[in-house]
Amino acid sequence: MSYTTLVSAGTLSTHLDDPNWLIVDCRFSLAEPEAGHRAYRQHHIPGARYADLNQDLSAPIRDYTGRHPLPDFRALTAKLIAWGVSARHQVVVYDDASGAFAGRLWWLLRAMGHDRVAVLDGDYRNWRRQGKPVTTILPKPISGTFRCYLDDSRWLNANKVRDGLAKHEIVLIDARTPERFAGRQEPIDPVAGHVPGARNRPFQANLDSKGFFLPANYLKAQFQDILGPIEPRQVVHMCGSGVTACHNLLAMEIAGLGGSRLYAGSWSEWIRDRNRPLAKG
Repeated sequence: MSYTTLVSAGTLSTHLDDPNWLIVDCRFSLAEPEAGHRAYRQHHIPGARYADLNQDLSAPIRDYTGRHPLPDFRALTAKLIAWGVSARHQVVVYDDASGAFAGRLWWLLRAMGHDRVAVLDGDYRNWRRQGKPVTTILPKPISGTFRCYLDDSRWLNANKVRDGLAKHEIVLIDARTPERFAGRQEPIDPVAGHVPGARNRPFQANLDSKGFFLPANYLKAQFQDILGPIEPRQVVHMCGSGVTACHNLLAMEIAGLGGSRLYAGSWSEWIRDRNRPLAKG
């Protein structure tokens, strides 16, 4: 059986010694970028490799990019091979933020042609609460044979977002908090507000009070309430830098609303060009 959206702690724990399963730790902190790797070295799920959002899952920031540009896919392919990933692997990704960062690698692998990837539901904190095993031992991967089959139709750049909105061909969903979306608060980016015409759905709305994803039927009803008759393939997700937007994209996949896409640069890229329109409120 393949898992393509979520996997439970119980299911993962039964596959820790399965050579066809591979685990990647994606813990990260925007406020303290080294915190995730430090936490990984202190303890992690047995066998897990570590993927750093800045170093592994993003390209260097340039004058015209957002805060987390898409990675060089050739470089990421080399890292996946070094981590031991091959086509046969069921990959499981996790963090300690209910999938807010792990969702990035989930989306990247799918864009690279590897659909057998799932996010650990309830994240690492739930794994620990359940008393599942952890270790300080660092894995010694044997190189894999990963091949990248990149599908660049899964994301849009700023120009395609602008044109799609002007032609009413897409609906833009912003995963940031209501305060940031409205422009009342902006702790990260130099300009506050949102892309005119975007709709707000904070990624936290996908979760219950314990940090688990809501049931598929709940998610489906909520997204359909936002979208009405709009087809999933018309939906484009964004956030501050294209990371937590993947959480909403994952939630739609869980809900059976497949085919939505990502505005990879998101708000932090949009505001780099002063000619692009902004909205508040």
